[in-house]
Amino acid sequence: MHHVPEEWREERSIRGEEDFVTPWQGEEVLFQGNDGVSGTSKQDEEKMTAEGNAELKHRAARGMDQLDKESLMMELTRLVQKTVKSSSWWERRGVDITILGLAFLLLPPAFLLLRSSQTLVCVLGIGLMGVSHAVITVKGTHLASHGSLSESPAWAEIWAVFFIEVCGSFTAKAGVSGHVKLHHAHTNVVGLGDSSTWKIPCLPRTVYLFIAPLAVPVITPLVALGQLKEQPVGPALRTALMVCLGFYSQFWLLIHVSGFQCPYRTLLCMLICRAMFSLPFIHVNIFQHIGLPMFSPTRRPKRIYQMTHGVLNLPRNPLLDWTFGHSLINCHVEHHLFPFLSDNMCLKVKPIVSQFLKEKNLPYQEDTYCSRLRLFYHKYQELMVFAPPITELVGEQ
Repeated sequence: MHHVPEEWREERSIRGEEDFVTPWQGEEVLFQGNDGVSGTSKQDEEKMTAEGNAELKHRAARGMDQLDKESLMMELTRLVQKTVKSSSWWERRGVDITILGLAFLLLPPAFLLLRSSQTLVCVLGIGLMGVSHAVITVKGTHLASHGSLSESPAWAEIWAVFFIEVCGSFTAKAGVSGHVKLHHAHTNVVGLGDSSTWKIPCLPRTVYLFIAPLAVPVITPLVALGQLKEQPVGPALRTALMVCLGFYSQFWLLIHVSGFQCPYRTLLCMLICRAMFSLPFIHVNIFQHIGLPMFSPTRRPKRIYQMTHGVLNLPRNPLLDWTFGHSLINCHVEHHLFPFLSDNMCLKVKPIVSQFLKEKNLPYQEDTYCSRLRLFYHKYQELMVFAPPITELVGEQ
């Protein structure tokens, strides 16, 4: 069973613009200072009572309206939790763990195919290694960062270090903090989780969208090294060793198993395999948030409104569904509403979430990969260079 963090339950006071009233407070609380007002006539008291009753009705209506809005997330959470409870371990974690296992099983034949002197066979080996690398470093690191691979906190931490540092060449601490604690907690909030880290305004649109992503395998470990100076010596040393272990393992296997003799050819093969899915990786990360409503840190809407307005799903894609995972492609809305669900569980609760949102007249945003690519190409300056406009959801704050 997945536990929903308490801060998501939104069992808070119902606040207005100047004051607030909790829904369980009665008339005696709202008007506890009105008895025994000195210096007022009976007519004035009757006038005050009438005005007080009108104000009470206004506040009660506003309070109940806000209560209904806040209870939407709780209602949806109960529906999803009911589905999760009735699901087997295979559905909750087994399917995704099996996919990751298959990705690792593809590596031995990939290294052996690279021994061949035939070009087509070598290309097939590079293709297998590229697909395996994408599954492990995108799907694996994403699930590990959310602790979705194990119910044990200790094992979850081990998997995070393995997938994020050894396989993904990044720091586990910075990865979890930046993705889970910042991006998910403050989705599309300007200055916090607005995806601005993906923006490089100095690059032309063609370079950014189609050339620069190929440098991700080189940039990622360099960014990780920059993060190490902000960490204690122990974790920083561990990260450096794990990243080096991941690089050297692939380099050693290419030389001793695949028979590569030239170090430069070996490094080039590593770069090609690691950069094979870099373009869709960058595209997916910007397509599903940038260009959607952005919110002020001081005027953010309730969680369910924040996620439904600020997150977008892409359609099913057999290749990207397997390599990146459903939570990053066609179930991204579900993933942001329930980040600790595995990819397969996000896919299972997708009909529940989409039906619920549509019944409650909430947006369930979907668009195609090609449509988003055209949008970003033609509106690159507006989306990726200029500061985004602030959206205020009137009546939903």
